[in-house]
Order: sequence, then structure tokens, then C-alpha cells
Amino acid sequence: MPVDLSRCRTLLNACDLDGLFVEVLGWDRHKASHRIVTAAGEFALRGFAEKRGFAVFICPADSHGRIPDHQTRAFIDRELTKIAREHLLIYVNADRSEQLWQWVRRGKDQPIKRREFGWRKGQASGLILERVLPSITFALSEEEGLTLPDVTSRATVGFDVEKVTKRFFERFQSEHKTFHKFITGIKDVADRDWYASVMLNRLMFCYFIQKKGLLDGDHDYLRNRLIRLQQSKGKGNFWSFYRHFLLRLFHEGLGQKPSARKKDLDALVGRIPYLNGGLFDIHELETRHSEIQIPDEAFERLFAFFDEYRWHLDERPLRENNEINPDVLGYIFEKYINQKQMGAYYTKEDITGYIAQNTILPFILDHAAKNCAIAFKADSSASVWRLLKDDPDAYIYEPVQRGVIDEKGEVIPLPPEIEAGVGDVAKRTGWNKPAPAPYALPTETWREHVARRQRCLELRRKLAAGEVTTVNDLVTLNLDIRQFVEDMIDRCEGPELLRAIWRCLVGHVPAQSNEKHEPGISILDPTCGSGAFLFAALNILEPLYEACLDRMEAFLEDLERAKAAGEKVDTRKFGDFRRTLADVAEHPNQRYFILKSIIVNNLYGVDIMEEACEICKLRLFLKLVAQVQEGVGGIDKIEPLPDIDFNIRAGNTLVGFTGLAAIEKAAPTFLASVGFVDAIKERAEQAASVFRLFREMQTKQGVGSKELAEGKTLVREKLNTLHEELDRYLASEYEVNLDKPKLFAEWLKSHEPFHWFVDFYAIMAKGGFDVIVGNPPYVQLSEVEEYSPRGFRTLDGGDLYGLVMERALGLLATDGAFGMIVPVSVVSTDGFAVLRKVLLAEGPAWTSSFAERPSKLFTGVEKRLAIWLMRYRQELCIVDDQAATLGC
Repeated sequence: MPVDLSRCRTLLNACDLDGLFVEVLGWDRHKASHRIVTAAGEFALRGFAEKRGFAVFICPADSHGRIPDHQTRAFIDRELTKIAREHLLIYVNADRSEQLWQWVRRGKDQPIKRREFGWRKGQASGLILERVLPSITFALSEEEGLTLPDVTSRATVGFDVEKVTKRFFERFQSEHKTFHKFITGIKDVADRDWYASVMLNRLMFCYFIQKKGLLDGDHDYLRNRLIRLQQSKGKGNFWSFYRHFLLRLFHEGLGQKPSARKKDLDALVGRIPYLNGGLFDIHELETRHSEIQIPDEAFERLFAFFDEYRWHLDERPLRENNEINPDVLGYIFEKYINQKQMGAYYTKEDITGYIAQNTILPFILDHAAKNCAIAFKADSSASVWRLLKDDPDAYIYEPVQRGVIDEKGEVIPLPPEIEAGVGDVAKRTGWNKPAPAPYALPTETWREHVARRQRCLELRRKLAAGEVTTVNDLVTLNLDIRQFVEDMIDRCEGPELLRAIWRCLVGHVPAQSNEKHEPGISILDPTCGSGAFLFAALNILEPLYEACLDRMEAFLEDLERAKAAGEKVDTRKFGDFRRTLADVAEHPNQRYFILKSIIVNNLYGVDIMEEACEICKLRLFLKLVAQVQEGVGGIDKIEPLPDIDFNIRAGNTLVGFTGLAAIEKAAPTFLASVGFVDAIKERAEQAASVFRLFREMQTKQGVGSKELAEGKTLVREKLNTLHEELDRYLASEYEVNLDKPKLFAEWLKSHEPFHWFVDFYAIMAKGGFDVIVGNPPYVQLSEVEEYSPRGFRTLDGGDLYGLVMERALGLLATDGAFGMIVPVSVVSTDGFAVLRKVLLAEGPAWTSSFAERPSKLFTGVEKRLAIWLMRYRQELCIVDDQAATLGC
């Protein structure tokens, strides 16, 4: 149902929320009041609207006339949840000039998360108006059959993209093939296919940003510029758009600062932002093939396809079958890449999320425990483990509790006939029949329900008794570790724990020359495809960054409140928090800062397909650009995208040197004697130093696009020189005749060596990646004709996935965490005994196996699968068999 945004804006600015919900949005009137006592005072909540049990409340200002602080808001929400589980809470200040809308996300198997959106009197646009209100508007025709889950689904801005995804994907494949045929000037079919993807990626990026008004304020910018150019060049000149407009738009416009652009460019492209990011750099294919041509007809056809869809660069709900957002494209690209690459499969978000959370979060907790030990001592009054003891149900997943514990926290009694059989086998009648809905999960029998029930109650007992006091326990017992970590940050009483977590996330950038630089947590997918696991990692890290920043603000608010009350305070206290928040304020908004920090500092990927890497980078760029608010500060104020070409790399994970030890091991005596290895190390350090300077240039104000391009070129030159030398050395190990350039070139093309020691020198020099996750290809080595991996202990297993797991161990830091989804043969067949021995020699492992039927973990693979998690070089532990894990 369309919503009258003009009227909504008027009512929002008047703070007439009753009128907004009841008269415009179609909600019912609701009268309820609740008084909640907090440490900051008592608050009288007024309920004024509801829809099928989903209630909306207003919370008044605090005693100072302001919206309550972060801690108080969190407490109020927790207390209100006990009374009205599904609700929207709107805070207003004393003069009703400010509103803060707070909603709680309760996703399946995901931690509770409070989302807050602000509105100021006089505001013309914003997320509440453009994103929230359209999703919670109800027409009269919708009333019949409307349920609480329906309302909750609308409030959570959920959406089903399967229909539009399938239709767009099928057309995308067809249009990609057609566009490929239009390209001339590239003889190699694979390169031509790659360049078709490069162009489609650039153009789809432009479609998203033109719909946001960022390209000369024209929402049909590309099509209108094509028409204008054809009119100016004359009828029949059908090679003009690519050469005369698009290349200049990409390389000179979007890829250069306005101050560096030629005078005639503004007249050609109009007012456009400087985006940088590497996406619009002169591509290596454009350098190698200077005669590329693409006729206008190709773009006319492509734009006609794109124009059938509505492109949204945000997370609004998709109501129509012709709407596209970056999340839809992510799914499409995953399927497209996986169809092209043998042995690769689309991995669902629940799998990537599970693996990411159970590797990333344990690493962060271990790091925090090392730097703030007192918070993790079980007998400490400030112990984080008290969270589990004080509220056990908050950390047991809802499906485990369903039909066992009700919303009030009471145990639901079993029917007498089932209860009778719990302790007496002879009385177990009907246990193999399906249990009814109030008790059971889908398809669950009474026997299965009782087993789950006993496990749930035992988990609850352990938590309440304070028996869960280690990070390993969180993984072993399959507790909600995401909720635990977010609550740990949100409720930390002192700054030391917060600092320890923040330092793990972002590292330490020296303020003085005598301080040591420390990188933040590094997360790698060694077979990244188009980025499914990297996005899962981003989704794990984003709320942690957000929670840390919110808690920093809360500490500073408390300090200012104490100062205003006349208490003697040290104004220099929390100086590091002030500097961090000041840094955040330099960016378009907090979420942009968070996402950029994660993408630049925490995420790394390698894939053998250049095209997959291009798509992965495109998706990350779209995630960033989506945070730019239209009309805020003008397009000249848009922060350039970071260059992540050195984070997401193309190459063969299984061929190449991982470190100095690998070079030394393979080096002939002659090379070692003349200092070959030492020279390689010295030049790798120089390349890493140049790269650090290039990365710093991207964060400094006033650095021009020319300087950035020169810096990037210098990094590439140093890396390429090292690559060329190591490639020749490695080729000699493969017995390639280096005196025959053609043979060497063919070997390079087939093996595509990737030297981890060079490309990720800073990470490998400190010991390796902190977390490695992924879904490696499941391909028999006998089917791999392009290259032949060597030097692996797991070659006898005969499958690529075993080699990738072994390589991952060689790239992992000594205190790192590792998780992959692979065939069940990793735990069950004799052929992979060596792989198991290699894996289990390094630390404790958890594994769970899944049948092929009745329900596959993901489509496209007819295999039984297993999830393998491990924490490197820690003391071994035996874990609970009922936790669907294996103690190793």
C-alpha cells in the first residue's frame, strides 16, 4: 500500500504519533501504561497503537528533558519485553523536537539486536520516513487474516527475493553472453568473457548510484547520456558511447578528483562524485588490449534489460517482482560464479554465519581474555560469565527452547501420557508419533521432543549453576555466542574490557614513532568466490563495532553527567574514546565508518577466478555506497571508496610460496648461499612498507587521485618484481624449461601461482591470519587438468578440499581459529586419515555431519557434508556428544 509520505513528514515533525499510526498507517488504538524504574529514574510508558498484539509505546524524556541514555534505553527495553514481547518503543525529548525509534530484532538463531532510528523536527527525509513507515503501513484490505507474525515480519523489514532473483538471474546469464559477443579487440575467449563481467559490474554499480541521484541528479543518467551522445555524434555513428563517454566517465570522472579532471569533462559527464575504489581504474585488460570496441547496440540492449527493474541502493523491503538491491545481486553472483567454477557451490547465509560466528567470536574472546583477564575469571564479581548465570534463557537458541520453556520463563509440562514414559520405558506409548505444534519443531516426534527437552533443561541447569566458564564451552554447547558477546560489550562496567575488544577489532595505529603497529583481526577466505563468507564475517563484526562505539559514547555521557553534577572528574579520562568518536565523525555516518573499517582492515580473500574477485569487490563497494545519504552535503562531500585490490586477490591458493620457510625448504644450496632468501625477505619488507604508505594515503584529507594512482602503481611494481622472480623459481621446481618463454607463459597461465608471503607480507610476517573460513571446491585431483599442486601431505586423499584445508593450516596464526564446510569424508573415510591426522595435531576440533536427504545444506551438490571447526594449538578438550560435536 502506498503511504502518503508528505503527510507522514508533517505528523512526524509535529510529533503527532497517535495520528500518524492510527490515521495514516492503519494501526489500531491502544491504551496501556507501564512504569519502569531504572537507575536514572522512573519512566511512565504510554501505549497508543497496536496491530495484532504488536504494541507501540512512547517513553518520555529523563529528568534533564533529554532522551534517556544508551544504558537506560537498553534496560527499559528489556523490562518492556517481559510485558509486551513484540513492540516498537519511541523516545521523545521534553520539547518533542527529537524522537528516537527503537525496535528489537529477533531473528532466527541470531542475537537480539536493538535498532534505533532518529528524527529531528524540521527534517525532510530519513530512514524512518523512507524505510520504516512504508514497511509498517496496513491497508483495510489486509485486515482479514492478518496475524502477529505478519505484523512482526513487516516490522523486521523482511523480504522474500526468490522470485525476482530467479527471473533476474536467468536474464542476466543470457544478457552476459550476448554482451560478450558484441566485444571486439580481445581474441582470447576467457579474457573477453572476463571483460564483459568488468563492464557489467561497472554499469550495474552506476545503475545503483544513478537511482540515488548521485550522477548529475539524473535517475536515468546512462540511458539519457547514450541518447544525447548519439544525437550529438550523428545518426549511424554507433561506436561512440563506449569510447567517447563510458571510458572517460569511468577513468577520468568517477576515478579522479574534480580538481584533476580536464575542463571539457564536466560538459560531457555533468556533476558526478569522485569514488576511487579501484573499480574505475584502467583495467589490466584495457591496458593489454588497446583496440577494444563495443557498439552502442550492446548498451541499448543492456539498458533495456536493466530498465525493467527498479534499483534500490538500500535495505528497504522489496514489495514488487521488479525490484533489485545489492543483497539480491549477491545471491545472483554467487549462483553465476558457482555455475562457471567446477566444484564450487552457493553457501547459504545460515551456514556461513554459523561458521563465521564460531571462529571469529572465540578468537575475539580469547584476545580479550589475554588483555583483560579479570573480566574472564569465573570467581570475579565483574566476570562476563555471570551473564550466562543471571539469564540462562537469553543464550539458549529459541528452537531449543520451543515447547519446553514459555515466554515467562516457566517450564511447559508434558502431557501426562508422555510424562509417564520419561522414566518408564514400558509406558512409552505414542512416542514415535508426531508431537503437536505447541510442543514440537517441524516433523518432530514425541521421542525427539523429549530428547531435546532434556538437553534444553540440562543446558539451563548448567548455565544457572555457573558451570559454563570457558570459550570452548560456548561452542561445545552450541550457545548463542553472538548474543553473549554483544551483551558483554553492552553491559561492561569498566573501560578495560571495551578497550581489549576494540583493539582486537581495529588493531593499534601508533600515535608516536616508538610505538608498534598492530593490525586488527584478519579474516581470510582462501577460496572466496564472490564473497559469501566475507559477508558473513562482516555481519558478525558490524554489530560488535557498533556496540563498542555505543558503549564508548555511554562512558563519555556518564563522565559529562558526573561533571554537570559537580563531581570531581578527570576530564582527560577516556581520551582514546574521544579520539575514536572524533574519527567516526569525519565520515558520512557511523555505519559507513564501521563498514569501511571492516572491509579495509579485517577482510581478505583469494580466488582462482579473476571474475569472482571482481564481483566480490563490487558487492563490498555497493555495501559502502548504500550508506551515503542522498542530498547530505552534496556529491562533492562523498567520501571516496577505499582501494581493496590488495585485500581481494586473484590467484591459485594451492600453488605458490606461503612464507620464508617454504622458500628456504625448496631453495637449492647455491641460491641459499648467495643470500637469495634474505634478499627476498628484504624486498618483501620494502613492498609492505610502500603498501602501508599507500593505505595511509587513502585515509588522509587532501591527497589527490594522481598521488593515489602513483602510490598504487609503485606498490604493484614492487609486488610484480617479486612475483616474477618467485614465479620463475617455482617454475623451475616444476621442471619448466625457463629458456623457452612460451612454456613458462603456459605454465603461468595454467597454474596462476599466488605467493602469500609477498601479497600478504604484514599478516604472514606476524604469524598468519587470525581466522580462516570457507567452502573449498569438492573436486577429485584426477579431474584437475589445468595445474598440479605439489608438496602437500594430503595428496593421497585425492580431493582439492583436503589440500585447501592443509594450506589453510599453514596460513593460520598460532592462536587462530579455522572453520570450513566440506564433504563428510573428512571424518569418515580411510582415504582422508592423513588429513585428519594433520588437522587434529594442531588443536581441538568440533565437527557436525549432515545427511544428503531429506534436506540438503545447500543445493547443487549431491554429497553428505560436515562442518569442521578448530582452534589452533590450544589444549585439547573432550566435548559433549549431545552437542552434535566430536571431541578430538
